[in-house]
Amino acid sequence: MADAPQTPDDAVDENATTDAPQAEAAAPEPEVAAGDAETAVAEAPAEEPAAEAKEPAAEPEPVAEEPAPEPEPEPVAEEPAPEPEEPAAAPAPAPASTEPVEQLTSKQRRRRERSTHTGSPRESRSAEERHAERAAERLTKAKHRRATRAKTRSGGSKAKPAEAPVAAVALEPATRGAPKVRQGVVVSDKPDKTITVRISSVRQHRRYGKIVRSSRTLHAHDDNNEAREGDVVSLVESRPLSRTKRWRLAEILERAQ
Repeated sequence: MADAPQTPDDAVDENATTDAPQAEAAAPEPEVAAGDAETAVAEAPAEEPAAEAKEPAAEPEPVAEEPAPEPEPEPVAEEPAPEPEEPAAAPAPAPASTEPVEQLTSKQRRRRERSTHTGSPRESRSAEERHAERAAERLTKAKHRRATRAKTRSGGSKAKPAEAPVAAVALEPATRGAPKVRQGVVVSDKPDKTITVRISSVRQHRRYGKIVRSSRTLHAHDDNNEAREGDVVSLVESRPLSRTKRWRLAEILERAQ
């Protein structure tokens, strides 16, 4: 059976039928959007009271108002006090000369004074007159010196009090101590009036107890050349008789055999 030709109405119905499923498929999206809108609307009132509840706590406390600063009084211009008059400045001292002072002898000083003398020159004098003038000047100065020394010795115008007499003390004559005496053996009599004597000594050591022997020689004065080598003699201390002699022969105790 042959198909009948489609009319414009049928074409419209087909198009409508074809668009219907597409419209149905697109329909759920607005529903979801509407549901979200309702949920957002439902949540919005719930959030508003919470925000309103928080608002009172967030209100800042009233701060005390600071008083406005008072205007400072304008400073009154003080009249300047009259300045005291400064005393007149003293004249500055002359700068001390740093040059070393030349030291002159009395002769050079007199010569300089004569060279700077501006008075009238003295009359010319002979050598005898100048000598007599110098002698008179020396006598005048000597007289002045004697008077000054006498015044110094006497203590000037002040009289010294009389000193009490000192009691005389009898001084005992100085007594000489006993002279030293040495005994030894003559070892040489060759020099004239001089002998060499060996003085031997024996002692015990104070710590170890050993017998220690020692000797030394002395030069003695023998005025008569009596002593011979090997004699035992006695010497006495005396004044210095030469560079090395400080002893003299006192006695010959034993002759040499």
